[in-house]
Amino acid sequence: MSIYSLWGSLEIGLIFGLVALGVLISFRVLNFPDLTVDGSFPLGGAAAAILIHHGYDPFLSTGVGTLAAGFAGVITGWLNVRLKIMDLLASILMMIALYSINLRVMNAPNVPLITESTVFTVLQPSGVQDYVARPLILLVLVVVVKLALDWFFATQVGLAMRSTGSNPRMARAQGIRTGNMVLLGMGISNALCGLAGALFAQSQGGADISMGIGTIVIGLAAVIIGESILPSRRLSITTLAVVIGAVLYRFFVALALNADFVGLKAQDLNLVTAVLVTVALVIPLIKQRLRKKRV
Repeated sequence: MSIYSLWGSLEIGLIFGLVALGVLISFRVLNFPDLTVDGSFPLGGAAAAILIHHGYDPFLSTGVGTLAAGFAGVITGWLNVRLKIMDLLASILMMIALYSINLRVMNAPNVPLITESTVFTVLQPSGVQDYVARPLILLVLVVVVKLALDWFFATQVGLAMRSTGSNPRMARAQGIRTGNMVLLGMGISNALCGLAGALFAQSQGGADISMGIGTIVIGLAAVIIGESILPSRRLSITTLAVVIGAVLYRFFVALALNADFVGLKAQDLNLVTAVLVTVALVIPLIKQRLRKKRV
């Protein structure tokens, strides 16, 4: 594997680290199986790309994409909380709707950003190669987001949200408005995914309608891999673990696709993803069996 592939894997891994943090909130904190991610990720990219394409500031465009995706997450939560639609079905309905919305936002299947100014070109230090600067910028951003989430979940509102996902009946008995916590959590979760989508579009030189396919699988893979490597009940450790899981996932994919003896090609990406997720799911079971044998 070349040095460019390594830096590229780190770059994409850090972007999907934001997705993993978002998936962690919905699946682990709120216990809400959310498939909106497959639509909110490209929504963030589409909104940011179209605004940048029309000459708007890349930071403003990224913020708009993030907020748009967060609003999509709130709508998913609203369908579940207010209209009493099953959580999984509500997220599927929103995911389907977002496909058409994303096409409307871009007014085309894709929006190129090859010659446009992005957050990476603005923040790139002088004298530093582009393929090195982007991962470093993303690393700083991911660390900031991780620390912000750690702080938030230690606050009263954050603890109320964790209680909502852990035991909603007990949370309601304690006076917590669980419906509002679901709406807030879904908004934050999908906003992170939208931020990742906006950065992904700028990193890859454009937004595409198909860029969100399989995003939720990648996010879940990162969460599962991270929790297998660093199992902990402390949320601050878990947030670090899922980011590491996302980076390792991209390294594994790059290694598999660049290994000549394996014979895999770019079109085998989904196959590699399925195999990696399967392995990540099996690892905890193997660990349990080994512990039982030792006892």
